[in-house]
Amino acid sequence: MFASLRCLRRLNDHRSVLLNPSSIIRRGRPLQLPLSFSNASPLLSTASVVRPPQKANAGFGAISRPVQELEEDVSLRNPHTNAYAAIEIALDSVVKVFTVSSSPNYFLPWQNKAQRENMGSGFVIPGRRILTNAHVVADHTFVLVRKHGSPMKFKAEVQAVGHECDLALLNVDNEQFWEGMRFLELGDIPFLQQAVAVVGYPQGGDNISVTKGVVSRVEPTQYVHGAAQLMAIQIDAAINPGNSGGPAIMGDRVAGVAFQNLSGAENIGYIIPVPIIKHFLSGVEENGKYLGFCSLGLSCQTTENVQLRDHFCMSPEMTGVLVCRINPLSEAYKVLKKDDIILAFDDVPIANDGTVPFRNRERITFDHLVSMKKPADKANLRVLRDGMVHELSVSIEPLKPLVPVHQFDKLPSYYIFAGLVFIPLTQPYLHEYGEDWYNTSPRRLCERALRDLPQKAGQQLVVLSQVLMDDINTGYERLSDLQVKKVNGIEVENLRHLRSIVEGCNEESLRFDLDDERVIVLNYQNAKMATSRILKRHRIPSSVSVDLAEEVAPCTDVEAAASILS
Repeated sequence: MFASLRCLRRLNDHRSVLLNPSSIIRRGRPLQLPLSFSNASPLLSTASVVRPPQKANAGFGAISRPVQELEEDVSLRNPHTNAYAAIEIALDSVVKVFTVSSSPNYFLPWQNKAQRENMGSGFVIPGRRILTNAHVVADHTFVLVRKHGSPMKFKAEVQAVGHECDLALLNVDNEQFWEGMRFLELGDIPFLQQAVAVVGYPQGGDNISVTKGVVSRVEPTQYVHGAAQLMAIQIDAAINPGNSGGPAIMGDRVAGVAFQNLSGAENIGYIIPVPIIKHFLSGVEENGKYLGFCSLGLSCQTTENVQLRDHFCMSPEMTGVLVCRINPLSEAYKVLKKDDIILAFDDVPIANDGTVPFRNRERITFDHLVSMKKPADKANLRVLRDGMVHELSVSIEPLKPLVPVHQFDKLPSYYIFAGLVFIPLTQPYLHEYGEDWYNTSPRRLCERALRDLPQKAGQQLVVLSQVLMDDINTGYERLSDLQVKKVNGIEVENLRHLRSIVEGCNEESLRFDLDDERVIVLNYQNAKMATSRILKRHRIPSSVSVDLAEEVAPCTDVEAAASILS
């Protein structure tokens, strides 16, 4: 039997090489194409949505097997890894996570979608905390956890969430839950071909499951949930829906957290490595909340072409990358210039392809060095500028894009006036256009969401998403999904600014200048009175979202004068 399994695995390896599935993993801009919402997306998060039982795939993929058979197979093929020991540790550490969640409806931002139930895995770490994936508890309304071998479920509270790195921390206050629980310690990054055992609660059953595999590669990979490019470990163990948040154990320590797989390929899964986990945990411990991973805010080009290097006066021994664009909100914007050549980061030479040395004859993109920095850390850059080498110091901070990539665990912002629904542009709004949103959403908005950079702090792209029909706005019903440029001649900075301009209007007419040179003009007093009846007709509780309602709208000069006279 073991010989047959080895033959099947060898055949599977040959097929993987021929198919080269890794070639479909997109590199570069995190959400250049809709990886997490398209049928063509190769990477999938692995939280399990509650659904009727399905038959297991009887192909070449690894399947869950009895513990005794798994133990014998592992001990025969790799005597250095005892799968049974990993299972024994996991029995008192790994928990099943039950989540009830409700996501916002971005087309109708004043209401939520129907609630749904998800299941995932998690494991206990020192400090009486449970580590799991962020996508397991995203948009949660209620979370329960259950220990192995226990019929009881215990309520859990979400302590911290890092959607960018797809990690979350849970707390359980019930002392009964912690009786007999063992903490798992974090290990190191495994080397290639080292064996790991993935423990969790995948779909297809209710009991704990263990699958085994070896490390195939270590490199930055797109995290589907948060659309970030961070280090990940590719393994050939089966990671299925429900495995999310479970540990990948190497020896008696955790080598990573299972979080996604490669769709269309057999037995290609990904785990979050220990450096990413420690960065998340240290950030939560030091700041009380997750702040994010740092970025230089640069768009760089490789310098592999000889003529390009000659043009920028690079000597033969020089290597580096060319700075193309700089985020105006980054600290690097004050230090670096377009057409600079970054030769080294913290004294680590950068190759012409943008990589730096990593372990034994491996290489990794220098973005990994940046992402491992803590907020407000300094980085030393060796830069070639106009033929001269400069040593520069740059402060590194997490940066927010102009158009948010995700907005989990919060309600969307909106403002309604005279039936005109205004929202800040976000990628979740574009995702409402379906799995193929990159091709079906408004092209101009999509391009701006993926490419435009913020020019000032707090800037948003405010969009007229739809028009709720009424006599006051007749003729404007087709003006939707257009960016609002100006209101009464004043350029709009964000949704709060738009609201303050509208509610502070002291003119007879209110004019909105939109994309494509479209114009909306309303009688201000009539439009103001029409707003209440439109809200009542559409059963909308408020004309503003909760975050905007918390701020007091500015009063007009007339209102201020009246208050003084009174």
